[in-house]
Amino acid sequence: MRGGDNRTGELFSYVDLEARVRRDHPLRAIRTIVNEALSTLEREFTALYSPIGRPSIPPEKLLRAMLLQALYLTRSERLLMERLEYDLLFRWFVGIGVDDAAWDHSVFSKNRDRLLEGDIAAKFLAAVLAQPKVKKLLSSDHFSVDGTLIEAWASMKSVKPKDRSGEPPAQGGGRNAEADFHGQKRSNDTHASTTDPDASLCRKGKGKETKLCFIGHGLMENRHGLLVDACLTRADGHAERVAALHMIEPRADRPTAITLGADKAYDAEDFVNELRSMNVTPHVAQNTSGRSSAIDGRTTRHGGYAVSQRIRKRIEKAFGWIKTVAGQEKTRFRGRERVGWAFTFAAAAYNLVRLPKLIAEAG
Repeated sequence: MRGGDNRTGELFSYVDLEARVRRDHPLRAIRTIVNEALSTLEREFTALYSPIGRPSIPPEKLLRAMLLQALYLTRSERLLMERLEYDLLFRWFVGIGVDDAAWDHSVFSKNRDRLLEGDIAAKFLAAVLAQPKVKKLLSSDHFSVDGTLIEAWASMKSVKPKDRSGEPPAQGGGRNAEADFHGQKRSNDTHASTTDPDASLCRKGKGKETKLCFIGHGLMENRHGLLVDACLTRADGHAERVAALHMIEPRADRPTAITLGADKAYDAEDFVNELRSMNVTPHVAQNTSGRSSAIDGRTTRHGGYAVSQRIRKRIEKAFGWIKTVAGQEKTRFRGRERVGWAFTFAAAAYNLVRLPKLIAEAG
């Protein structure tokens, strides 16, 4: 017989959230790894909060909610809280009950900003990688490095002379007044954004549009292509090489040499010599466009050099996921510290997406 179209909701439900999420759902394996990582950060979380006062949103739930924001491309905290209100899967992952109210988006944002003080994003990334089942997947000998532009949350109209002289006249009124910049020379030495002073004028190549950007840097291990470190700097000509040295130095403290793959932008004599002084073999692509390369036959003759050059391109997959799925192509934050926190946290989310399958294959 045909069932009735009854639209009156039930007052009570006796089905647990755990039972509403299917056993083979991808988030189950991710949640297990996340919970193990968060349990190791208990001391860091405690240090960020006062022992007295009204209880805040638990930092563990904050981070789980932020992971969902990255995994499901939720552009704002307001939309995240709206989905958390009705989506049982989101409630289960974050760890709130069916009858618990979702947080106000402004309260969520204020509590999230507290996590910036303890560099929790980098510690969370390290905690995920430190788990025994994850650690055995990582290579300790071969790495790759690269950088990618992250567009700032600021308009080019906010770029003004630092001495406030020679500003183009604005046409019309309001906050979004028209301005003619044709013929005006602007550089990072003389101009800065009034919206985000940490952002720098940068373009990806000749003929490309100049934008306000940061540079996100990633260090990838070559065995499975997982990001083992991430950071963000201002955009300038030396940022990529300086960040690469900063990220590889802690891993170079070992008796045997390690390798570091990189593209042509890293083919600079000072950078190559610095790597060799740290007992790191520079598997850097040769840049011979009108110049001599700092990489010679003593490096390129080995078969491992060609392997590193082939594998190093995998880091582009990580950057592609971070910028498209995690929404970091154009950041939603202002200030290098906040943008860098979001970039590093997105790098941890990228690893979490890939780890369940890698762990299952490793047995």
